[in-house]
This record gives sequence, C-alpha cells and structure tokens, in this order.
Amino acid sequence: MSDGGLDDLFSIADRPRAVEEPEAVDKRRSIAVALAGNAAVIGLVAVVIVAGLRALGTSISLLLLISLLIGLRVVIYAARLVAPPPAPRLRSKIGAGASPSGDALRAAVRRWEQNLDRAHSDPDLYARNVLPVLAEMADERLRLRHGFTRASDPRRARELLGDDLWSALSGPGRRALKARDVETYLDAMERL
Repeated sequence: MSDGGLDDLFSIADRPRAVEEPEAVDKRRSIAVALAGNAAVIGLVAVVIVAGLRALGTSISLLLLISLLIGLRVVIYAARLVAPPPAPRLRSKIGAGASPSGDALRAAVRRWEQNLDRAHSDPDLYARNVLPVLAEMADERLRLRHGFTRASDPRRARELLGDDLWSALSGPGRRALKARDVETYLDAMERL
C-alpha cells in the first residue's frame, strides 16, 4: 500500500497500461441498427408514395423510386456531416454589469472606462491594456488613411503621429497614465 503521494501519481505513466479496444461488436451492431432504421424509413416512404401515386392513377418503377429515396437519404446524411456546428448560446450577463437589454456596446464602454480609471494608479495595467489598444488604433488609422503602419514605415508614422504619441506607443517605459496625455494621444490619432 502506498500513501498516494506525488511519486505514485507520476509513476503511473511508467507502468504499461492495458489498452482497451472498443468493442467491434457494438460498432457493427450500431451500424446495423442505423442501416435497418434507414431501410425501414425508406420502405415506409416508398409504400406511401406508391399508394399515393396509385390513388392518382399513375405509377412509377419501384426500383427507380427506391433508388431515388436511397440517394436522397445519402444526400441528407452527407449534408449532416458537413453542417457547421450549432452556434453557441450566449449567456446573459445581466448580473455581470451589462444592461438588461444586452447592449454590448454599453458594456464594452463601461469596461473601458473601468480600465482607464484603474490605469491612473496602476502603470502595469496601463502598459498591458491601454497602450496595445492605442497602438492598434493608431496602426489602423495609418493603414486606412495613408496605406502603411508603424512597422512598415516608421519614419512617416512618427511624422504623422507626433513625437509624444510615437514615444508613448513605441517606448517600453511604464509611466502612469494622465487624462490629458490620453486626450492628446486621441487628438493626434483623430488628426490622422
């Protein structure tokens, strides 16, 4: 008997394990059940169609009808195989700060307001959350308006952004965020 320590936990990988083979009989049985179910459905549909056609005074070759129904069943099966997965259900965030109407924009703005408020006192949070988004916004504005990014043409990007914004976005320093600095940065990006 062991005491159930870490050695026992990690030594399990050293012991050979018996690989459990899936039961081939169950697999064959499930395929057989599926085929029997499909055959029953095709048979019932064929009987209904033949009866309906005879009531109307027309007829169709039974072999042709069954071939068409099998083909239809194969197409339905293939469509199920390539169907996209179901869309995930969105959980309501009513208790998590979102409005009851589910206004995602309002929740995102509220989250950014909270991040900016906390960034006043936490330079790490500013460097992790605010600066990367400002850099993405600046790159996107440069790309849309001028056809380049900060990485593709740093000289022109520095001219357009200005020295303050350029040094804030490219400098590794982690200084405290000031509201007037953010306003200056946003004004510079709006001028792009």
